[in-house]
Amino acid sequence: MKHLVALLFIVSLLNSCEAQEPSAVTTVFVKKGDDLILNVDADADVPEDFSLVEWKFNKTVDVVRFAPGGKHLVFPDFTGRIEFTVKKFSVKLKNLQEADSGVYTARVSTLQGDKPLAEYKVTVQGPVSPVNLTVVSRSSDSCNLTVTCSTQHSHISSTFRCVNRICSQEGGEQPELTTSGASLQLYLLNSHIICNHSNQVNWTKDFNKTENFCPQYADPDPVPVPTLLIVIITIIIPVIVGLLVLFLYHRKRKRGNHERESIENTVYEVPQVTTAAQPPDQSPTDDASGLSPTSTYSMVGPHTGSLIPTETGGTQPESLYAQVEKPARSFNN
Repeated sequence: MKHLVALLFIVSLLNSCEAQEPSAVTTVFVKKGDDLILNVDADADVPEDFSLVEWKFNKTVDVVRFAPGGKHLVFPDFTGRIEFTVKKFSVKLKNLQEADSGVYTARVSTLQGDKPLAEYKVTVQGPVSPVNLTVVSRSSDSCNLTVTCSTQHSHISSTFRCVNRICSQEGGEQPELTTSGASLQLYLLNSHIICNHSNQVNWTKDFNKTENFCPQYADPDPVPVPTLLIVIITIIIPVIVGLLVLFLYHRKRKRGNHERESIENTVYEVPQVTTAAQPPDQSPTDDASGLSPTSTYSMVGPHTGSLIPTETGGTQPESLYAQVEKPARSFNN
């Protein structure tokens, strides 16, 4: 009976510990040589009466430990590789290497027991190796290609068939995982055969056009540059010059017509002959036209009288007056 009670106690304790595990694990991929920040929400998860907060690697290796009052202790395996951030109990791991891949967990200890704070599953990856796209075989009568995509340690192959400039991949895209956890892909995109080698932090590719393997589907060669220059010099430039000369000719002709119309429409005043004044009793000579007006001239002199009475004693400026008499017009019978 005692053994049964002890067994039930152990099972309930294990269930309690499992319930205290974090509900979600944060998965992180880091490029080799980069840094990683491990965060803890201290304000929400760490009580004020805590006794200890610690980070562990793979649940067995101590990374850093925090005590009340802001004191902390970095363990030898991570000395010189830990920096402390602004947030309480959060740390930065520097210069991560592939050996640093694993699970990092943070826990807080109180008088009531331990409580998980955060858990990170970290994968450190280096850059992928270059790839090489190679055509293994090609049929002569039709454009059927067998292509290989290879890296330093692995390779994949696929067959492509092109009919009337339309190419397809037999079996579709079939990616393959390499021993390092990277993905090797060989696929067709917009008449390009692409070989891609990638992981979560880096990628590299090699590609080639299907037209390079199927000359019968290649586009016509573009016009050579010297031929194009000859066409421009012998045809296009003379046409442009001719149009320019024609435009200037019409413009000059239009301007000349406009000036000619302006001259023709100009009205000049007809000059009139003016004869000297004749005495009133003298008739015009037979040479003068009876219908022509006679110009009359008169000498104007200062007026000798004063219009203002002398009683006023004022001096006024002299006014000029003249009496003009128009001679009688006579007509010859």
